[in-house]
Amino acid sequence: MRRTLLVVALATVALLTPIAGGAAAAHDPILFVHGWSENESVWSTMIRNFEREGWTSEELNNWRYNTRQSNVTTAREVERKVAEILTRTRAAKVDIISHSMGGLNTRYYLKNLRGTEKVDDWVSLGGPNHGTTTAELCPETSCVEMRPNSTFLRELNREDETPGTVNYGTWWSSCDEFINPDESVLLTGATNTEAGCVTHVGLTSNATVFGQVRDFVR
Repeated sequence: MRRTLLVVALATVALLTPIAGGAAAAHDPILFVHGWSENESVWSTMIRNFEREGWTSEELNNWRYNTRQSNVTTAREVERKVAEILTRTRAAKVDIISHSMGGLNTRYYLKNLRGTEKVDDWVSLGGPNHGTTTAELCPETSCVEMRPNSTFLRELNREDETPGTVNYGTWWSSCDEFINPDESVLLTGATNTEAGCVTHVGLTSNATVFGQVRDFVR
């Protein structure tokens, strides 16, 4: 009888004793990366949706960068931002959700700055992964890099478009007014999803796209 009581007591103590270091995070922290001529406000709807689904403010990381600069420069900023998030949250990896040109600088980070070691899931919403002819109307460095067959894109897409063990996902729209051709978004080795007729910016707030992205990074 005393042995039974001892076992029950020890089990109760084990249940009430907090785990050292605190409880594990429910989700990988997410870094949102906007596109050309945008800022962090483009993610307002999607972030609210993630909050409703149980993600915490610490897990949802939004920021802005200079969209005129080279994507190589921005990739180094992404590298620093990811390191800061991992240090602060003590998570092992982050998820990245990008829109438009944000897909290019984050892919550069993955491929050339050892980002594949620190990213679990990567999402591109309307990313000009193989270039867009609309970038020919803009003379900025980042726009030149977005042009089809640019030196930047040839190197980015050389050999393996989806390196490492990262879970890659793209979403593209048949009604995207900025990505031409529409299929530029698709990557070999990624899960490529057609979003239907959704505007370029609408990809960040469309309810169906959000549900699919949520399930992809969950």
